[in-house]
Order: sequence, then structure tokens, then C-alpha cells
Amino acid sequence: MIKTIDTGVYSEIGELEGVILHKPGREVENMTPTNAERALYSDILNLSVAVEEYQQLAGVLGTVTQTYQVKDLLSEILEHSKIKLGLIEKICTYEQVLNIKEYLLDLPAPELARQLIEGVTLQKDSLTTFLSDERYALRPLHNFFFTRDASVSMFDKVLISKMANKVREREAIVMEAIFNHSQHFKTSTVNPLNFYNVGEETKIEGGDVLIARNDILVIGNSARTSTQGIDFIVNQLKQKKERQYVVVQQLPDSPESFIHLDMVFTLLDKDACMVYEPLIMKSSRYRTILMTLENGEVVSIEKKDNLVSCLRDLGMDLNPICCGGSTDIWTQEREQWHSGANFFAMAPGKVLGYARNVYTMEEMNKNGFEILKANDVISGKVAVADHKKCVVTIGGSELSRGGGGARCMTMPVRRKPVKW
Repeated sequence: MIKTIDTGVYSEIGELEGVILHKPGREVENMTPTNAERALYSDILNLSVAVEEYQQLAGVLGTVTQTYQVKDLLSEILEHSKIKLGLIEKICTYEQVLNIKEYLLDLPAPELARQLIEGVTLQKDSLTTFLSDERYALRPLHNFFFTRDASVSMFDKVLISKMANKVREREAIVMEAIFNHSQHFKTSTVNPLNFYNVGEETKIEGGDVLIARNDILVIGNSARTSTQGIDFIVNQLKQKKERQYVVVQQLPDSPESFIHLDMVFTLLDKDACMVYEPLIMKSSRYRTILMTLENGEVVSIEKKDNLVSCLRDLGMDLNPICCGGSTDIWTQEREQWHSGANFFAMAPGKVLGYARNVYTMEEMNKNGFEILKANDVISGKVAVADHKKCVVTIGGSELSRGGGGARCMTMPVRRKPVKW
């Protein structure tokens, strides 16, 4: 019998009770150096190595919480003919490939789920398709193992992202179908596309949305999340009558390692955060803005000195730990590039990150975090529960080249409340 859980995420650090993952598959290899940039990659990945590293992430999480795989969840809902028809029609209409609708309908659910993720091969059965340079009628979802971006567990609802790039839009469609139809979750979804006043300029991706506290959202204004997207989120918060705060951090459009806020800032504990110091702590033209809502209205918008001091003023006194250490800007840049600031909290003070960022790990250790190896946790040699503060390190030589870290690869659906 399937156990149904209510979605609920009111912080970044509450003890994890459920998380959605996606094991990288052939969609990661279904690209070449010439089209990798179109797939939003700066390089092509070795799948066998990426999977080996990914199994460390999934294995550790499996020791502390319930994990769900996107492909399994998708396959389950596709067993229902009405859901299957509706999803195929939506995808085919949206991507203008109605000619393959009947082919997709004939596929059994597990195979359909696979092809919707790994790509549907273009049949060379007409002059048009024969002369086409495209390999796929439905392109692979190269980035789907970064499950963070396509949907956001925001308090008691799930916000469906409005992705910045067309190559990722199907991810959001799939996640909406899962949350609307899966028996594993009880929730309601909010999709910007269902609002008449939302246009092309509205962009929202989950890597930019951090739930700092039940009354504080921290949102990155990046190349992937627009001011209009942030305004959409703010408008959803207006339904809450209690006081709410939205802290907006502007980000550069380049380099590409600054793609989302969680690449330069993540929360580690009730009193600690990871920061890319040059952007988050130093003066720059990228502003930190505090929006205050009361009784369903925005009552003030003001500029603040920086993100950490703004949160301190709101009662979150966080010790900023520096990605790459605090002494060498070159080391900071190198480790931030490989997701050195991108940590995922399993519980307060218990986080996951890449082992390759050795200077960041040294800085974590100086600040009281025990360094544990993923394989030791998986084998039972050590237990996360036995440590008050720890960082479990996973391999990242290949996964990091996809452009994300542990937070990017995890979409929490439920966390326990934090006793602040």
C-alpha cells in the first residue's frame, strides 16, 4: 500500500522526511560537444562516473529519509490511461510534435517514462525528417537530475517553476503531473502558466528560492529568475495575513557558475550559512533588497547592506562560512565554480557537499563540522545521527561538471519544523 505524505517545507534545514531525486540516465549522454551548450552544459559528462558519484548522494539520503525517483513516480501515474493521454497531449502540443502522439500512446508506461526523459528518437520516415539535422523528436531532458529547479516545495504547496530555457520546460510539466496525480503526495500546485497576467518575462527556477524560515523567503534575482517571477511569488504570499519577508539578492548573469542563488549561498544550520564571500559579503553593484508584507500587502521595499546582515536584522544571526576558505580569491573562485557553496541540509547542522572542494571542507571543519565520507555512511561504519554537526562528502569530479551540487540534485517534499 502506498503511503501518502502531505508536502510541507518551512525551512532549508528542518529534518528531512521526503526528497525527490533523479538518477542520471542516458539523457546525460545524449548530447555531443557541439550541442552541449544548447543543453546548458559547458562540457559533456561521463555517465558511468556520474552515476557512481550519484549513488553516493542517493545512498546517504536513503539512510536518513524516504527517497523518491522521478522516473518511478512518472511511470506510476502513466499507468492510468486518462493521465497518460492528458500528459502526452500537453507535451506534444507544447513542443509542437502532435505527429508522434499515437506512437507515445502505444508505449507501456515504464518505456514512455524513459523516453519522455531520455528523448524520443526522430523517425527518418519522411523527406522533412530525413533532411533534418535533429536526432530527437522530443529532446532529452539533460538537466533533470537537478530536480531542485522544476518545482519548489514552498510551505504547504508546490510551486511549479516557469523555466528560463525551453530545453527544460518539459521538466516542469512532468513535475506538475506527478504532484497533481501521484498517490505518494497530498498537496496543491501553483503554476504561473495558469494565471492570465503572467507573460514570457516571468521566470522562476528552484535554485533561486530558499526558505530561510517560515516567515522569510530568500530569492535570487538571476539569469534564471526574473523580477517578474519574484513578484509572482510575492503575490502568492499576499494570501498569508501574517507578516512575511522576502529578501532578494541580485546576481550577475555571468559567469555561468552564478546561475542560481544556491551556487553562492546556502543554509547549513540555525546559526550558520555557506557563502561565496566576494559576492555575498563584499560591496558590489548587486543589491540586497528586503520586501516586507503585512496583511496581504507590500508595506516596504528597502535596500540592505548584504544578505547576511539583512537576515541578522530579521533575527537569523548566521555565521558565514566561506566557500574556498577566506584567504585566497583564486581558491574561492575555483571551488565556487565546482559548486563549493552548494550544500544540502538533511537536518540542522547535517549537510551534504562535494569532497573535491577541499578548502571549503577545511573551513567547514574549522567551524565545527565533522567531515564524513559518503561510503562510510552508506556502509554503516558511521552514522549521521551520531554527530551534532557534520558534512557528508560525495564524489563530484563528474557531477559538478553538469553545473550543480547537492542542493541542485534534491527536491525536498517534507521537512520537520525547526525549533528556532
